[in-house]
Amino acid sequence: MKLINHGSRFGYRRQSGATAVEFALVSTVFFMLIFGMMELGRMVYFWTSAVEATRFGARMAVVCDVGDSAIKTRIQQRLSILPIDHIAVIYAPSGCTVDTCESVTVSILPGVSVATYIPFVPLSLSLPAFSTTLPRESMQSMVDGGASPVCG
Repeated sequence: MKLINHGSRFGYRRQSGATAVEFALVSTVFFMLIFGMMELGRMVYFWTSAVEATRFGARMAVVCDVGDSAIKTRIQQRLSILPIDHIAVIYAPSGCTVDTCESVTVSILPGVSVATYIPFVPLSLSLPAFSTTLPRESMQSMVDGGASPVCG
């Protein structure tokens, strides 16, 4: 192999730092993409969890007692970053009873923020509003002498 003299004793010595610089540039972009994909995955996880929490809450609301306080607590257990005051359980028509309710809507109100784990970038993203509406069912935790397993 013939070495070309570029002002130094050996030509390869002038380029010995080029590999480190190229690695630094490529690895920076690579790690930014990796962290971005991880954060996107976390956000999709929280969005999916929010959808499932509203579905679960609506299911509880249509088979458990009207206005049961455990509904919001169980929703929050499913999505721990969710404050209780961002959960709404609305029976329709307004002011209905067990016999007159037609449906229940469980909503997660907007404004719940999720902090990212991206190094050196303090970023917080907000979850959008989610809601699920289901038609009435028993709306009682005890039906025909038996307890509903969902309410327990």
